[in-house]
This record gives sequence, C-alpha cells and structure tokens, in this order.
Amino acid sequence: MPNTISKTRIMGIPFVDATMNDFMQNIVEPVTIQSDKCFIVTANPEIVMEADKNDHYAAILHKANYIVPDGVGILMAAKWKKQPLASRIAGVELMDEMLQLADKEGYSCFFLGGTKGVNEVAVEKIKIKYPNLQVAGRHHGYFDLDDEEVVAQVRDAAPDFVFAALGFPKQEEWIATHWSHFSKGVFIGVGGSFDIYAEKVKRAPSFWIKLRLEWLYRLLQQPARFKRILPLFAFAWKALLKRNDRN
Repeated sequence: MPNTISKTRIMGIPFVDATMNDFMQNIVEPVTIQSDKCFIVTANPEIVMEADKNDHYAAILHKANYIVPDGVGILMAAKWKKQPLASRIAGVELMDEMLQLADKEGYSCFFLGGTKGVNEVAVEKIKIKYPNLQVAGRHHGYFDLDDEEVVAQVRDAAPDFVFAALGFPKQEEWIATHWSHFSKGVFIGVGGSFDIYAEKVKRAPSFWIKLRLEWLYRLLQQPARFKRILPLFAFAWKALLKRNDRN
C-alpha cells in the first residue's frame, strides 16, 4: 500500500496533506496498477462532527487508508492549527479524476448508490463522457447494510474502482464492514455525486467555488439542506477551541 502522503490531524481525524495531482499520482494510480485495494473517505466538517459524537463512526473512519479534506472548513481548521493543508480535495472532483484515469487505462468501475433512476442516468452519462472505462456493475442504494447479494455482486465484478454514493455514515460503514470480502479496488464514498452526474443537482459554478461559497450555492438550490449547514458552525467553533491540540 503506497504511503508517501503526509497527514494533519483535525479533531482527531488524520487528513491527507496533498494536492489532487499528488494524491492521484502517489496513491490512486499505484493502487490500481498493483491491483491493490484502498479505502478513501472524503470528509467535510459534517462528517468530522459525526465522528466527534459517534465513537462507532470514528472507529470506521480510522479504518480508512486515506481521508481527504472535502470542505473549506477543514482547510480553515488546519490553518488555525498552523498546519495548513496543501489543498481541498472535493469528493466529486476526485471521483472525476478517477473516472478520467479509468477512461485512459480501460479500468473497470462499479457504481453503488442513489435511487434506481439516478443511478441509471448517472452511469449512462458517465459512459458517454468516458467511453473507454468499463462498467463492472451498478446497483441502487436502497438495500440493507448486511445484504450479502450486493456484496457478492461487487466482489464478483472485481472492479478497479467502487464509487459508493450511499451518503454518510452508510457508505463508509458498508465499505468497512465488508472490506475483507474484496481483494482489490479503490473504494470511495462519494455522497451525492451521482445526482450531479445525472444532472439532477447542479454543482456550483467555478466563481462560487473559488470564493469558497459552494455550500451557500447548494443551500440556495436546496433550502431543505439548512439543517445540514448547522454542524458547520459547530465544527468551526470546536475546531477553533481545539486549535492548539496535537490531535
């Protein structure tokens, strides 16, 4: 397992300190070339706060090989600790980098999650955009965590990439619970990324992203997400208080 990336702890969670290019070249590409396996978490402040109050979920995160900083709040917290991270690595952008790699090298991908309709449309549009990648399989996200048929479907497909769009904490728990059943593959939780590929949800324009206001753009698009924004403020306050902690 490649391990050439340094890490910075934010509220006990070890975040990758690397650019997107570094992470792809030093971690993702070697894993796929060697037919190894790797568990990646894309963590934002909401996930950190869940781990802070949920020991079971925190233990799952610590089973991951790499946790990347998906959220400007994580970058801010790192700066407060005077241990700035190289860059944000957004989950949907990391997924797209992996799809580009799969398209270039003919790697296979399994798409797990979303509603049946969203999953179908997302995979169709991804195949149009990246015609050379191989679709090892796909399955909607409405299944029990211990559904062995789904595990067998992914295992038998032996994909190079597994994109689990089940939402947290289910996607991380599913990967961690069944990890021993798989011999290869990059496993990554990608939240609502399938909705973006299916064009059900529009991602913020680059202008908003550069201003670090993607969260506000999503809130304006989906006002019902307001309750999910509240943990951001709780995270900021707690991270500020713990900025001098070593962990």
